Amino acid sequence: MPANLSAFAIHVDDTDRAITFYTEVFGWRFEPWGPPGFYLIHTGDEASPGVQGLMHKRQEPRTGTGLNGFEPTFGVDDLDAVAAAVEANGGTMTMQPAQIPTVGTLIRFLDTEGNDVGAMRYEEGHL
Repeated sequence: MPANLSAFAIHVDDTDRAITFYTEVFGWRFEPWGPPGFYLIHTGDEASPGVQGLMHKRQEPRTGTGLNGFEPTFGVDDLDAVAAAVEANGGTMTMQPAQIPTVGTLIRFLDTEGNDVGAMRYEEGHL
């Protein structure tokens, strides 16, 4: 079985702030699920549901700086729109567009919770 991403979780300090951020940046929908402060993330629609996402309050405070140990990258069509949405919604760009030959163009940013996230416009036929 290939090791394809089947689910991801985002740990946050402020769920309302993170929901606003990811709704504005990626258009994700959030559904309360289970205990208070726990959400399912719908990354796609019925025709193309995407990956199962979860979000909940961080159990332990972040320490130090730098990467958070998991480095997700999400495929997008419009990097400029994503970068503008990141900055308009309290995120911080950490890497401007960088071309990766035969793969695509990548940006990286910190979300409102200090998590390192990437967005890539893949070259046609790559994914």
